[in-house]
Parts: sequence; C-alpha cells; structure tokens
Amino acid sequence: MSSADEDRDCRAAVRDAVLDEETFVRLTATGRVRGERPPWVKVVVRPVLVRGRRRVQFSYFDAKKDITKNYFGELLLEKLDELLAMPFRQFHVQSTTADLYVRVTKEGKALVTRGKPSLEGRPPTLAHDRRKQYLLPAEASDDFLRAIGITGPSGRVRAAMQGKFRQINEFLRLMGRVLPSEEPAASPIEIVDCGCGKAYLTFAAYHYLNHLRGVSAGVVGVDVNEEIIERCRTLGDSLGWEGLEFRVGRIAEFSPEKSPDLVLSLHACDTATDEAIAQGILWGSHAILAAPCCQHELHDALRAALFQPVLRHGILKERTADIVTDAFRALVLRIMGYRTEVVEFVDPEHTAKNLMIRARKGLKPGDKRFVREYEEMKRFWEVEPHIEELLGQELTQHLSASGE
Repeated sequence: MSSADEDRDCRAAVRDAVLDEETFVRLTATGRVRGERPPWVKVVVRPVLVRGRRRVQFSYFDAKKDITKNYFGELLLEKLDELLAMPFRQFHVQSTTADLYVRVTKEGKALVTRGKPSLEGRPPTLAHDRRKQYLLPAEASDDFLRAIGITGPSGRVRAAMQGKFRQINEFLRLMGRVLPSEEPAASPIEIVDCGCGKAYLTFAAYHYLNHLRGVSAGVVGVDVNEEIIERCRTLGDSLGWEGLEFRVGRIAEFSPEKSPDLVLSLHACDTATDEAIAQGILWGSHAILAAPCCQHELHDALRAALFQPVLRHGILKERTADIVTDAFRALVLRIMGYRTEVVEFVDPEHTAKNLMIRARKGLKPGDKRFVREYEEMKRFWEVEPHIEELLGQELTQHLSASGE
C-alpha cells in the first residue's frame, strides 16, 4: 500500500469515528506538517444540541481569535473533509469506546494508533457551550492540565485554579504576539521562564507552542527551590516532552547555552522580577514578558517630600512603591533598547497583581530622553533601583554617556 493510500485510510478512520453519533465525543486537530501551515492553530470538533437538534460544532483557533460554527447533513461532511485535508500534524479522536490517534511524521507518513478511551464512562455532552474560548482550553488538554493540577479527574478546571488558568491563557496570548511569526529555519525558539515555581507557565508555554501552534520550542524553567524543581523534572519526564528542562539556582547565576528568544517571569517575587528583566537584557533576549509580584524593594526607601501625604498611609505607600518600581523597570528597558509597555493582562477580579511589562528589542540603546527621565525619577524619589545594580556597567555606560 502506498503512503498516499495509508494517509487516506487514516483520515477515513477519523472521519468514520466523528460520524458515529453513538460514541463520538471530541476531535482535536493540532500541530502542523513540516513545511506547511494550516490556516488555524487548532480545531476542536464536538457534538452539540441546538434548539433540540443534534449538530456538530467546529471551533477554530488561532493566536488572535476563535470562530465557532455548527454543521449538519451534507455541509457537515464537507467541513469535516475540509478539516481532514488541512496539514495538521496530529488528529486525536475521543469516543466512549476508544481513543484514535493519527500522527504525521517528519517524513510525511501518517501513523494511526488506538488506545483505551480517555473519557471512559463519560457520555458525549451536547451542551451548546458559549463560554469564553481559550488558547489552552481545558477540554482540549485533558492529560496535560490534569498532570499539573489545573483540572481534576472530570476534566473540569478546579475551582481553586480558575484564576491561574485565566492567567496562563492570557500570558500565552501575549506571548504569541511577541514571538516571531515564522518558525526559525535552523533552530527552535528558545525560552527561559525565570522564577518558574511550580512551572504552570513553563509547561503551558511548551505545550502551546510545540503541540498546539506546531512551533519547535525549547523551554527552560529556573528556580531556587530544589524540591519544586525536582517535582517539575519528574512531571516533565512522565509527559515525555523533549526540549523541556528545569534548573535549580538563582536567575542571575543561570547561563543559557545560547541567547533566548523570550524571557518569561510570572509573579516572581520582589527583586526576582528585576533579576529576570536584567538577565533577559544581558542575555540579549529578543523579548521579555514579566508580570511583577510583591514589589517590596522600594517600599521603605521612598523619600519624596512632596508625597509625604501619600507615603504616611501604608496602603497608599505600598501601591505607590509598586507603581514607581515598575516605572523604573520600564524606563531601564527603554534605555537598553527595548520597546516597552506596561499593560493589564488579566481582569483585576482574578488577581491584584495583574500588570505585565512587555518589551521587545527595537530601539537604539541609550536614548537621552529616557536616561534623563530615569535620573530625574531617582533624584525625586531619592532611591537607587536594584535593577541598576544588577545590570552594572551595561546600564551605567549609558547613564554616564548622557552626562558628558
């Protein structure tokens, strides 16, 4: 049998499974065949009940939007064949009797395997779900999200993890905007997650890029907590994900093998965010995404006499210190040649720490306007930001040059 015949047989098996109304639960198409790019990052197909009639819902996802359409009859067959003709690398059919996997190898050969039903005992749900769609939806990532504790045995996001689930998805959305639109030809995208902790974001970034967007990416999580890192390593080994690493140590002491494309930091405490930003700059990272947390460094150092009516109140002083700290960080990034924005990345109802510093290379380092703003802020608040110490000569050379 030719490879073309095998490919047709594999896709026909997927088609037959989807059309089995008694057992079909969900089809997920992800990844991309080498050298080709499907029009969507991912497509999820499942049965739904609309006005009392069974339909099959197609949810199409890319980095910026998602589209949901319901089909039946001849149009369903047409759209299903259209999906199966797209150059996705893998198709996963879940039914009440078995799981069907079709994977296209680097050589273009389609391989089909069958396994025990991952949704055994769970009948097809026909609820017409209009909830917000996520880049990393719970229903399309059962094994992965269950492994890191986001979802429970039922596949639903745990109540205590709803906030974390939203944070991760929004972080992934913003991450997709700063990464190159095309996969590098010679090597994978390299990402370092600084102060990764339990590594929810580390695992999610790897899964989203490699498995959902079909982008080859190597991800390293770094944290000082040896016990947590060991658990992350064990989980990573159990998932069998190559190119995912975890290292024990301070962010400032970690040396990547080559300059990362992206440095991440999700709620690394206090000056660990400064370390992540500083190391991202020193490593020459193309982009840096940092969501700061508990900025205590300047809390007791702020002295501006004009602001004493604000600083004498603990809660106002704390919020002012947070704002000033992040303003210094954003200015330093601009001085070092990064286009920088401070944005709200999740709704405040989910976490009070909802700001993100988003930076991409693209400016000429040492812009005198930004240096002047930085020096004036230091004099006004009578402080020496920790990030200046971390960057050392790399930053002070620009500060010194402005005074010549």
